[in-house]
Amino acid sequence: MVRILSLFILVSFFSAYEVYAEEVKLQRDDLTLNANLEKAGDWPAAPTVLITHGTLSHNKSEIMVALQELFLQQGVSSLAINLGLGLNDRHGPYDCNTLHNHKHEDAIDEIGIWLGWLEKQGVKQVVLMGHSRGGNQTAWFAAEHDDPVIRKVILVAPQTWNMEYEAQSYENNYGKPLPEVLGNAESLVAAGKPATAIEHTDFIYCKDTTVSAEAVVSYYAADPRKDTPYLLPKIKKPLLVFAGSEDQTVKGLNEKLAPLAEAGDIELVVIDGADHFFRDLYLEDLVDSAVEFI
Repeated sequence: MVRILSLFILVSFFSAYEVYAEEVKLQRDDLTLNANLEKAGDWPAAPTVLITHGTLSHNKSEIMVALQELFLQQGVSSLAINLGLGLNDRHGPYDCNTLHNHKHEDAIDEIGIWLGWLEKQGVKQVVLMGHSRGGNQTAWFAAEHDDPVIRKVILVAPQTWNMEYEAQSYENNYGKPLPEVLGNAESLVAAGKPATAIEHTDFIYCKDTTVSAEAVVSYYAADPRKDTPYLLPKIKKPLLVFAGSEDQTVKGLNEKLAPLAEAGDIELVVIDGADHFFRDLYLEDLVDSAVEFI
């Protein structure tokens, strides 16, 4: 009897999520974009968290689904977006065999489009949130858009960046010098051929793929805005940043942000034992702190 009752409670619990979940679609130029909306009972009056995923990922990845479920458990609505990455109505992780014709800064426009959609739904309080590269893109947007509907910003293990480290990492991973790859792409862009497809190119997480010249330049050319600590002093909203002590993807984030935290410019929470994805109980601790901040 106890087992049957427990099963009934579990089924009822997840059925509640299905009631609230809704896929939303809208247009960006000639592309359809999609996002997953989880509405708590007080939506749209209470704050909604707009969440952006990491590199070549998607809004149904483990961390995105868990974040939305944990927020909903605490009565907080959220919108987890799928960045288009140049594809129409994209779902799931990016296929490395697909032509890469997307740019890092495309996300800045898309965050703005989704923010506008939330405003049209009557949402008057939005908390911007991003993980990893999505954390940098969220910070970039917040640094350049001081929209009054944006109340707070939360960054989860946001990307850091410097050219020397990027070049060394590229050579370690692929055995090729990044300046040569980047220089070829920059020459094509300068010649007015940004859409030229460069075959057999190692790009981000994809080995031996095909990439447009402008995509290579966007992701690899020097730009201080790709380094999240550079952006943080430019953000006017209250700002919370999470770092995992065992993060091997964005290394040393705690040390890089400590001066800003000590100066009171940001709130920094270091979760001891957490890796880049804050799995299991670490994510519960993260959401507890995030909800308190919201």
